[in-house]
Amino acid sequence: MKVEIKIDPQISETTVTIVAQKMDDNVNELLKSLSQQDSNVIVGFKQDSAIMLGLEDIIRIYAAVQKVFIVTADGEYISRLRLYELEERLPSNMFVRTSNSEIINLQKVRDFDLSFSGRIGVRFWMALRRMFHVGMCQKLRKN
Repeated sequence: MKVEIKIDPQISETTVTIVAQKMDDNVNELLKSLSQQDSNVIVGFKQDSAIMLGLEDIIRIYAAVQKVFIVTADGEYISRLRLYELEERLPSNMFVRTSNSEIINLQKVRDFDLSFSGRIGVRFWMALRRMFHVGMCQKLRKN
């Protein structure tokens, strides 16, 4: 493995680029290590790219078809972590698990619609709507 570091005083944010022939165990270990170093980012994959996603950019995270998806305003990314692993890494004052298959970013919630019997509607600032069971209220009250 070759490591190259460039110091540039003009840069305002540190950027890490990994160039590899293919995704393998070494690349996955590097990504895992980098994402653990900076707890304000989660690694998401789109096509052949691994993207560091800021927590403030994440709208929701959900599991479907045996994959975990991370939704941002820029699109959907796939996570190699399981939902419970992401839940453990995410700050509980910012993210709440609303069901067995979904975690939402409370900072991206516009409002809650309580008019549904037995369910709560959640509207995000990005014109996205979701429905959840009333049990979610107990989790929200704890935060």
